[in-house]
Amino acid sequence: MNLLVIGINHTSAPLALRERVAFVPEQMQSALQDAALAAGVGEVTILSTCNRTEVYGLAETGMDDGAERLLEWLANYHHVDHQQLADHSYHYLGRDALQHMMEVAAGLDSMVLGEPQILGQMKSAFAVAQEAGTISSALHQVFSHVFSVAKKIRTDTAIGENPVSVAYAAVSLTQHVFSDLRKCTALLVGAGETIELVAKHLHEKGVRRIIIANRTLQRARDLAEQFNAEAVLLSDIPQCLAEADVLVASTASQLPILGKGAVEAALKKRKHRPMVMVDIAVPRDIEPQVAELRDVYLYSVDDLKGIVDENKRARQDEARKADKIIIESLDEWQQHLRSRGAVDIVKEFRSQAEDLRDGELERAKRLLERGEPADVVLEKLARGLTNKLLHTPTTQIKLAGAEGRNDMLAWVRDLYQLPVPGAALDEGHADDASDQDL
Repeated sequence: MNLLVIGINHTSAPLALRERVAFVPEQMQSALQDAALAAGVGEVTILSTCNRTEVYGLAETGMDDGAERLLEWLANYHHVDHQQLADHSYHYLGRDALQHMMEVAAGLDSMVLGEPQILGQMKSAFAVAQEAGTISSALHQVFSHVFSVAKKIRTDTAIGENPVSVAYAAVSLTQHVFSDLRKCTALLVGAGETIELVAKHLHEKGVRRIIIANRTLQRARDLAEQFNAEAVLLSDIPQCLAEADVLVASTASQLPILGKGAVEAALKKRKHRPMVMVDIAVPRDIEPQVAELRDVYLYSVDDLKGIVDENKRARQDEARKADKIIIESLDEWQQHLRSRGAVDIVKEFRSQAEDLRDGELERAKRLLERGEPADVVLEKLARGLTNKLLHTPTTQIKLAGAEGRNDMLAWVRDLYQLPVPGAALDEGHADDASDQDL
């Protein structure tokens, strides 16, 4: 299997590098087509989240060469030093690549062990690649199998129980500063899936007021309706920033939305009451210099590690069950690939047998037309078809015997379920012995 994966994630690369190789949705289709052309891979899909950028492909030549070409393409596309990217990247080939994809889809490779959002993100990446025309039957089958295994893990283990997503971890961080969130106002920047989860968790904890700011007001309103929240535009953030005790940002912006000056002005209006700011976005939505301000507790995705570690410990038993499911599914996939390899042989074997059948059938029809008795024709048909079907196998069996290839003879006996010589005789002796015992 010439499947390959190259990428970087939260364990292999710092945030500064991850945000440089992240893809925004608007550029994904063109990037996929460019990758397929420039890297020379037959099929390709790109997964880009706040914690990872990974490229999945099928190598048309050597897998190692294909992985190197994809890495070189990724570096060139984002204008990143190739060696720097190589130092912080990883690649997997064949079975290892498939196992990695399963682990990612099941949330086993996520910062928060078992988080469910990554499966939806991988499915979205797959759908975009389909629209871009960079997925064909082979990679389609791979993803279908990966999604099936991830679903089985969710069903057969408790890996997805209890809300421990990045969104949940972000909300947990705010409680380190504000023990009672019911007295807080939260400003959520963005209106994607992660922000929706943040809003859900905050709402469940009884946050007094939630404001959702987004580039598209209608999308902010749609989300706000679910949680009895307020909707504003991104341009309105300076007017409501001072009211926010908690701010969580997660947009696809390529440039920071909040700068040090805006936050400093908001703090003055708040009379320096503390603010918790959690920047989940990659690239970051909040300038890192904001952390220099007093009374601001600024966290990035990398700062969620403490909470993540606690979640991992709670889920290790379920993760081990998931690992077992993955190993079993890998074996099933290998069997599937091996069976596909036999399909062509079966087709050729059947075609050959049908040609022999058709030839004997035509001969029998001619004999009938000449007036030969039907029983004689049928006997000739059966004998001729038997002889022709057995001619090549018989010749090869005799040759194997002459050459002492006993392994092949044993395989033929097993293939055709032939009795082992002496087995019946041995059974007869056993019966005789039993009779004597009686």
